[in-house]
Formats: sequence, structure tokens, C-alpha cells
Amino acid sequence: MSNLVAVIMAAGKGTRMKSKLPKVMHSLAGKTLIEHVLDMVEQVGVERPLVIVGHGRECIEACINKRAEIVVQTEQLGTGHAVMQAMPYFEDDQTILVLSGDQPLLKAETLDALVKLHQEQGASATVLTAYLDQPFGYGRIIKDGEDLVKIVEEKDASSDERKIKEVNSGTYCFKGSALRETLTKITTQNAQGEYYLTEVFDILLKRKEKILTYCTVNSHEAFGINSRGQLAEAEKIVRTRILEHWMAEGVTIVDPASTFIDADVELEQDVTILPFTRLSGKTRIEEDAVIGPQTSLENCIVGRGSEVFNSVARDAMIGERCHIGPFSYLRPGTKLGAEVKVGDFVEIKNSWIETGAKVPHLSYIGDTHVGKSANIGAGTITCNYDGLKKHPTKIGDHAFIGSNTNLVAPLEVGEYAVTGAGSTITKNVPAKALAVERNHQVIRENWHREKI
Repeated sequence: MSNLVAVIMAAGKGTRMKSKLPKVMHSLAGKTLIEHVLDMVEQVGVERPLVIVGHGRECIEACINKRAEIVVQTEQLGTGHAVMQAMPYFEDDQTILVLSGDQPLLKAETLDALVKLHQEQGASATVLTAYLDQPFGYGRIIKDGEDLVKIVEEKDASSDERKIKEVNSGTYCFKGSALRETLTKITTQNAQGEYYLTEVFDILLKRKEKILTYCTVNSHEAFGINSRGQLAEAEKIVRTRILEHWMAEGVTIVDPASTFIDADVELEQDVTILPFTRLSGKTRIEEDAVIGPQTSLENCIVGRGSEVFNSVARDAMIGERCHIGPFSYLRPGTKLGAEVKVGDFVEIKNSWIETGAKVPHLSYIGDTHVGKSANIGAGTITCNYDGLKKHPTKIGDHAFIGSNTNLVAPLEVGEYAVTGAGSTITKNVPAKALAVERNHQVIRENWHREKI
């Protein structure tokens, strides 16, 4: 949307969160509150929003990572004072969208409708409102018919005014010139002794300026997060939205109540998610894959038609038609080709397992390249760490590693090579060779352990 500037207030400490983190840095469905708000304003066409920071500036700036212009509010003297800090960054002929960094439930389409109404009607200011059954803590919208009379904060409201259920969401649109002129006239003559941004509406009304209100269809959008309890409420709302979105896109979610999907996860049509599954980070699941039950994937890619059940994976790539689980653990750096099997109680770390290879049971594979169609017997361990450094292992195509083999890295096992069960292999094994390392078996007949 052209000529639109967004000012996001994110300078507050959030005392009721009881945290060392700034309030806007708390996580909701895998993303911080401020990231949710930035996503929204970008969707309505704001190319580089302004974020007002104060407490915790460094970590907010690191999180934003150049997505916005940072504006510092050295002293937190109220919402009006916060927006004053942004005055040098906008022009009189621009539309200024002001919103809070702790309101991640707003939808982009609501912001879009608010801005369009404001611009099409040529208003000096437009207020986004909502109706709440429990409006405690919110500023009330005082009207005469449909005309805005004033916005009164909770602490300044009379008993009758506190009964009003239409509330100020804290999100506004302003004509740049109107906002600039009125900000210079607001005072601290209120219960909090702060510069209220809402005082600009009193000044605009006295000047007979055109002020509009736009009410949200869903009252949840006005929900501000000030405590851990409110964060949990918002989490439930956002996750329900995410689940409903993916089901509408053709994903089967067998039990939404026990399924948790983060905001940045991508799912393709005909994916099936079974109960007690968590998908987080930038995970992507391709069509016809089946995930779960009781599976956790973080920043993973799962190829078409693969199955992952009763398993955990982080920062891993799983190819097409793979079969993972139960009780597999894929650690960061794992890359599986197509049709790979990783079975029960197998841990893989920083390894490339090529097409058709199998690691069926009770194995640890670390810093290893496993070739195509290789078979790793039960109980195989790659001994990749010597106490100081990690060392690589390479297992060739079609190799067969016998059960309970220790592969002491650095080591190469050639194509079609075989290791005997129970061996500790310390030297490279040539292609098509058999390597066996065992002590001679000793049998003592008629031996009986004496009782102690």
C-alpha cells in the first residue's frame, strides 16, 4: 500500500511478564510477538516499518534483523511520547499506522480495511475498536450515536464509562500532518502522569477534524499480551487459526487438540498429521507424508510420501518415501536420501545416508557418509570422537555392516564390503572385502560358577 508508514510501539518492559526478556520478545507459535506484528504490516504493504524500542533494545534489534527502522525511546513516558520519537521519520502527506508490538492477533486484512477506510474517507484519524465482554484494562470508546466523543483510559474512566464494552484496540491510522500537529500539544495531566497518544483525539475533536472508527469482526484481534496467562490464551487462539488454515488447505489433522504447528511451518496437500505431534520452526512437509503419532520435528524437511512416527528430528532433511521410527533421533546435519529406513532406537548426527540405505535398529551414526543401499546391522556404532576431535566415516554403496560392529573413525568401508558381526574395525576395508576382528572363542566344558 503506497504512502503508508507503520509505527510499532515496543519500548515497554512488560513488568507483569516477570521476565528478563522485553515483552515483545516472548514467543507465540514459534515466533516472537514483534515478528508477528512485523509480518502483518508487511502484508499490508509497509516496506520498512518504524519500531520504537527502549527496554531490551539490543535483543529486539537483533531479532528484527534489519526488517525495520529502529527508533529509540530513552525514557518511557507514555504512548504519546513513544510516537513523538518517530516524528522525524514520517512526512505530513503520509498515512501513519500506529500499533502495539504486543498485539500479535491482529489480522492483515483488518489492518488493510482500516487503512482503506481512513484513506478513502479522508479522515484525520481512524481508530480500530472492538467489543469485549470483559473490557477491564482497555480504554473505552465514548460515542454520541456513531460519532466519536472521546477515548478514555481505564484509570481515568467514570464508573458509567467503565461499563462500555466498545474499547480502543490501540491501533490507529493518522494523516501525517494531523498527527504531527497534535503530538506537540499533548500534556501529562492524567492519572498516570504520562503522554497519552489518545489525547490527540481530544485535540482533533475540538478542531472539528474528521475522526472515524472501524470495529474488528473478531474481538480477539484487540487482545493485548501483558502476562504469561494472556500469552497462553493467545497461543491457543493462534494455534487454532493455524490448524484451521492447514485443514482448509487439504491437510488431515486427526486430533487438532493434541497437535501443535508453528506459524512458519509449511504443509502440502494430503499430508496427514497424527496425534501428539509438534511441528516447529521452518519445517516443511511434502504431500502424502504421514507424521506422528508422538513426533517432534524442528526445522526439518520431509519428502513426499515419507513416514515419521514416534521420533524426534532437528535441522534434518528427510528424502522421499523414507520410513523413520519408532524412537529414532535425527540430529542437526542429518540428510537422508529417498527410501531410507531409520528404525527403532537409532541416532543419526551430521550424516548423509544415501538412497535405499537402511539403519534399522539400535545404532549411532555420526559424521558418516553411508552409500546407496548399504545395510547397517543392529548395534552398529561409529566411534567418531577421540576426546579432542570428531572424525568421519565413509561406508560405500551396498556395504553390509554386521550387527554390533564398532567403526573407529577416521575410516572407510568400500563398496560391497562386509564386516563380521561383533567386530571392531580400525583399518580401512577395501571394496568387496570381508573384515572380521574377534578374539578366539574359548570354551571350558563342565565349568560351573561357584556360589559366593
